[in-house]
Amino acid sequence: MQGFERAGGELLDAAALAGHLVPAGSMFAFLAAHRAEMFADADYADLFAPPGVGRPSLPATQMAAVMTLQVLHDFSDRETAEAVRFDVRWKVAIGASLADAGFDPSSLVYWRNRIARSKRPHRVNDAVRRVIEETGVLRGRRRRAVDSTILADAVATQDTVTQLVSAIRKVAREVPGAAEKIAQVCTGHDYSEPGKPKIDWDDPRAKEALVSALVNDANTLVAALDGEGLDERAAGALALVALVAGQDVEPAEGSDGRDGRWRIARKVAEDRTISTVDPDARHTRKSPEARRDGYRAHLAADPETGIITDEKLTRAAGQDNSDPAVAGEFLAAEAAGDGAGATGAAGQPSRDAAGHGGHGGSRQEPLAWYGDSSYGTGDLRDAIEKAGHQAVIKPKPLRPAVEGGFTVDDFTVSEDQGTVTCPAGSTVPLSRTRVATFGALCRDCPLRERCTTCKTGRKLVLHPRDDLLRAARADWAAGSGLRKDYMARRPNVERAIAQVATWRGRRLKLRYRGVTRNHAWLKRRTAALNLRNLIGRGLTRGDGAWALAT
Repeated sequence: MQGFERAGGELLDAAALAGHLVPAGSMFAFLAAHRAEMFADADYADLFAPPGVGRPSLPATQMAAVMTLQVLHDFSDRETAEAVRFDVRWKVAIGASLADAGFDPSSLVYWRNRIARSKRPHRVNDAVRRVIEETGVLRGRRRRAVDSTILADAVATQDTVTQLVSAIRKVAREVPGAAEKIAQVCTGHDYSEPGKPKIDWDDPRAKEALVSALVNDANTLVAALDGEGLDERAAGALALVALVAGQDVEPAEGSDGRDGRWRIARKVAEDRTISTVDPDARHTRKSPEARRDGYRAHLAADPETGIITDEKLTRAAGQDNSDPAVAGEFLAAEAAGDGAGATGAAGQPSRDAAGHGGHGGSRQEPLAWYGDSSYGTGDLRDAIEKAGHQAVIKPKPLRPAVEGGFTVDDFTVSEDQGTVTCPAGSTVPLSRTRVATFGALCRDCPLRERCTTCKTGRKLVLHPRDDLLRAARADWAAGSGLRKDYMARRPNVERAIAQVATWRGRRLKLRYRGVTRNHAWLKRRTAALNLRNLIGRGLTRGDGAWALAT
């Protein structure tokens, strides 16, 4: 059942005896005074059995405060438990006694898992969002800056051989009866032995023979086991074997694969799984030279206050996880009224800077979305336009087919007539798939050398919202103030990104495996940073409502 803090405080209460040592205006001092209002017991009642059933839990007001401090300081569970046991500031923040021995680190795992399985898996974030709405800190602020960063995963990247061996061992653990089946049908390696197979790793033939044996074992195992009737974990383990057996290998030279000869592919599979321990971790590249492994954290923030209005953690690769795709989700959330600044006090209609009323963003000036060139896609610009908002996004640079030659903007597109005219004056129709093919018209064209090197002539593939892309490039180049506005507002989101991704000058490394758990971490992290931001602005509570001193 649910446990509660003692009404009269603790004997040797840390706040009473040492509260004066905690700096005023700090997160510790704020939680000492307001943790019960911030993380009310009623918000966690659904996690427990009815009163009188079972042993009382640790108080929710204390544990929510502990989880907030943990994610803010990037502590492990053991480091957090030690801080609660030995650090006076933590004892003051959670209302503990100076003699309180704290709790076991596994209690944090228990609380995270129980909250994750509930209908409201992001309660700490939800609590801070309610405070943001009540204070009205975002009232009338109609700008959102978006950006993303790569966070390193919590596991080691595995090579192809390690993944194959690890995946088969995982099937032995997760699938009932699989260990015996592996011993019968898998002859390429003894998977009950720890470590890598023992071969001469400097011998290319030995490595190719090992890869062939492991791939054949994996394929044989998948064929031998029936995936029907398996639970989620077992089915996932079997699917993982099939995945790693196909993503990194190709038939050996002179083979079509049917003779069982394989080799490691001379390419990198798209959306490649890099570890069987964390199948959601991915490769990505910050640049052609800088490869990163892990996850991508996406943020939307108000550039003036630094308040993070939305967040999402995704795999580092894949079209659905790209910057413009997730920014489109942030846009939809704002339109639906799910953003952190969608309403004013406690869901009441918000008012813009001039005092005009609205609700959920209606009857207000449009939101301005700021993003770098990675967000400059036609699809995202189209979504922003349809939402009635403004895109202050740096256009993607055009690359001419010939260095110093013509770009797509040098071609005139007539959407009404469905034609495209080249710089030399030749006009061709635009196909249903929005392809303009000049073909034979380029043979004797005097401008050919500045236009294309293709033997069959120039071909253009235009986006369905080519008009928006052209207009954005023209506005950016025209000195209309768009560039100045972008430079004044957009860089501010880098501060929010730095706060999420670093702590005391070092880059954070994720502590959990999988998108779901790491996304929950990001939610808690941004909530703690937003709360710290509000505390710095003089967050107070009076007459049952939250307000800012500044």
